[in-house]
Amino acid sequence: MKQLKPITNKLLWIFALGQFGWSLLSGVVSNWMVYYYTGSPDAQNPNTGLFASGITQEPILFKLTLFGLVLAAGRIFDAITDPLIAGWSDRCSNKKGRRIPFLRTMAIPFSLCTIGLFALPQTSVIAANDVILFVLLMVFYLFMTMFCTPYNALIAELGDTQQHRINVSTYISFTFIVGQSISFLLPNLAGALTGIAGQKGAIRLSVAIMSAIACIAMLIPAFYINEKDYIDSTPSDTKPFKSLAKTFSNVQFRHFVYSDVIYFFALTLFQTGLAFYETKLMEIEDTWTFVLTATMTAISVMLYPLVNLLAKKIGKKTLIIIGFFAYCCVFAITVLCGKGLHWGFIIAVTAAVPMAILGILPQACVADVAELTRLETGEDRSGMFFAARTFAFKMGQALAMVIFTSVTVSQTKQSYRLTALVAFICCFIGACIFFTFNEKQILGKIKELKGSDEI
Repeated sequence: MKQLKPITNKLLWIFALGQFGWSLLSGVVSNWMVYYYTGSPDAQNPNTGLFASGITQEPILFKLTLFGLVLAAGRIFDAITDPLIAGWSDRCSNKKGRRIPFLRTMAIPFSLCTIGLFALPQTSVIAANDVILFVLLMVFYLFMTMFCTPYNALIAELGDTQQHRINVSTYISFTFIVGQSISFLLPNLAGALTGIAGQKGAIRLSVAIMSAIACIAMLIPAFYINEKDYIDSTPSDTKPFKSLAKTFSNVQFRHFVYSDVIYFFALTLFQTGLAFYETKLMEIEDTWTFVLTATMTAISVMLYPLVNLLAKKIGKKTLIIIGFFAYCCVFAITVLCGKGLHWGFIIAVTAAVPMAILGILPQACVADVAELTRLETGEDRSGMFFAARTFAFKMGQALAMVIFTSVTVSQTKQSYRLTALVAFICCFIGACIFFTFNEKQILGKIKELKGSDEI
């Protein structure tokens, strides 16, 4: 048997750069597509809905908008392809490994497609733009799945011990929120480039610059990490949907997913509406979005060492439940907020706590369940466990996008507050469900099967 190289924190940090890359691309699309393709401009924020005239805006079915349905269809398509790509990755017999070949292949087309979403649906024919936007969004989510699903599987495989699983979850959480935070710089960067390229051109150029940065970040771990040097894995023989069924047959995994899907429904409602909450409810300029997000990110990062320490002391489950209830407070504040920049900072500071907790620990929980299954069955299906999780929560995200764009079609303050209220109720339900997850049992069995104190 080949002697594997030890997994170090340096390696895990390099791996985490990939998370920065794909979260930056995801952030550009999830945070700004709705903002630029729907809504209406005002004196403070003249770029709101800048591309809205190019696509169909009026409701087409039971007050459901075309844009909302397109976004939802993209997430559903994304969710369906997750287990297929996970099964493909788990069964991959490439000499470079099961995961790295996907990362190397998909980074560039994933980045190019992000640029296309803001550049190509701009013809003079609205019906053509609708079709182009739909096709591009499907391709975007396919490429994202083909990068992210194998990437996420490496979380469990590089997390060969409990400490490494928490560490890698911490590092990728940090790079994830940095990527998301930088995506909020889009209006600022576009403003600086407006004199060169005009309003629309500046936005497209800004997206292109961010996509190039993201592409480099994704390619660094893809070519630096030699998977075979660190992971001794045997391709799985189980077919994708049979593997998916096996994954959901795990009771503890189901308990985790039930709460996770509801949480992501609530969080997607909030994240989709964040730019609107700030510009419509608090009546502040969209260029403040980055400052507020950076504040939230900085405080969250400062809390990482504490979260890491408390996870070992009191367990991940207790902290995750605290995170759920903390987000409930954030959503409640949003429902009640008034006009003024101070409301934005109140939400930013309050949201930093659950962001730190829920950005780190859920991935570690999935890695724990995947590790226990590997030890019990001898079959490594890490890719499918992470794909099954994303399959479930993307269904929640799809529903959230339909509901958000439909509820806010009137573009009134009451409609935006209603989305935050729904997020509050759902997050509270998710917290209650997570009480059924038995972390102690999972870690106890891992320790027993490994026959050592190091899990």
